[in-house]
Amino acid sequence: MPITVDKKLFQHMLLQERNVYQRMSDADLDRALKEIGEEARQIADKHLTLDMARGKPSREQTALSKPMLDLLNSSSNLMDGASYADNYGDPDGLPSARALAAELLDVDFEHVIVAGSSSLNLMHDVIDMAYTHGIAGQPPLARQASELASAHPGARLKFLCPTPGYDRHFRISEYYGFENVAIPMTQNGPDMDVVRTFVEEDPTVKGIWCVPRFANPSGVSYSDEVVRAFAALKPAAPDFRILWDNAYAYHVFAQEGEKRPPLLNIFDALKQQGADNLVIEFASTAKITFPSSGMAWLCASTDDIQEIRTSFSVRRVSPEKLSQLAHVRFLKDKAGVEAHMKRHAELLRPRFELVEQKLTEGLGDLGVATWSHPQGGYFVSFNGPVGSARAIVSRSREMGVTLTPAGATWPSGNDPFDSNIRLAPSYPSLEELSLALDVFVVAAKQVAARLAKVDRGQSAFI
Repeated sequence: MPITVDKKLFQHMLLQERNVYQRMSDADLDRALKEIGEEARQIADKHLTLDMARGKPSREQTALSKPMLDLLNSSSNLMDGASYADNYGDPDGLPSARALAAELLDVDFEHVIVAGSSSLNLMHDVIDMAYTHGIAGQPPLARQASELASAHPGARLKFLCPTPGYDRHFRISEYYGFENVAIPMTQNGPDMDVVRTFVEEDPTVKGIWCVPRFANPSGVSYSDEVVRAFAALKPAAPDFRILWDNAYAYHVFAQEGEKRPPLLNIFDALKQQGADNLVIEFASTAKITFPSSGMAWLCASTDDIQEIRTSFSVRRVSPEKLSQLAHVRFLKDKAGVEAHMKRHAELLRPRFELVEQKLTEGLGDLGVATWSHPQGGYFVSFNGPVGSARAIVSRSREMGVTLTPAGATWPSGNDPFDSNIRLAPSYPSLEELSLALDVFVVAAKQVAARLAKVDRGQSAFI
């Protein structure tokens, strides 16, 4: 179902300087298109097959964690204090793993559950729990949704989605039938005036997705003011929850001395407000050690963690404690994680510097695009002219480069401006990334120039 977007709220996405191609004479624009077409033909002749679609760690990055595989063998001591890593027990996770997770997020050990290898799985399980059994003493969301639809045909419960944002978050709430509502992102985080209006005035709003540090894909870190505004929310729905996906808490690649935005602890902000039962925080080692083979955790208030613990007890007897033990012995503590992530940064930094260089050299003087300049995380958020994103992605694919689908950063994959593209530079080698960015720049120029022709009522193809 198409999503209704108040375009005035997203006006910042549309305020692009009139681009060079729009200002050219017809003859100059035709000449530029011919030159770009020749560049595209030369690239096509290389028959490239490059992938820049998802934010996967490179092989060099996963290799940093290979020594962990040697820490457990048939002669290893598998005790963790009084706990057995090789048997049932510890449903909330191995004590040392919970202690590490609590230290990394600066929260109370008793409020942490470590389970599985994917924080996305934990998010899904929490939504499923709320949908089937309810939280905070409220009826199951499934029943609430049914009663709402009976009273107001076509109406649905809502989930707020800061946009551009993470497509896999949006898919979970969409899968459970929520109406995903796009919320504008600013340079400091979600537009809290908009969030506050929805959360405090509409009891059908049941949650909001958040990536508070180095947000996917913009790289924005929430300011202290935004974090405090979240903590100060007074939801109309008692079962409203903020899903705080702190996926990139330690994923800094900025040089020492460069701006390295901190993140105010959301639970500290809640205490200052005298608030509780509002936030569920998630994190994992997915991009610290091995994606899909690490450990994941969540933390929440005393009441919420007890409800989650009860739900999880039906789904699992105990988690993957051998993996947890290996991770703790490898990473050791917060200092160990920070040291490990500095090695990741040395591999990531050149890639993001290359993105900045290529986009600036190829597009910086044309006025056809803007992009983010992150100090951490895994993505660059690119905005081309309105109506360009799908064509740029398609044109790049024709020249041998696969990108994240246009629209993926919007709920239901529907970018009403067709302008945003998520760039994921982590996985390719530097040589491959350089080639992929050359393709992307040519595609962006060609599409922008063709749109200038279309705006004049002329054929876009020269």
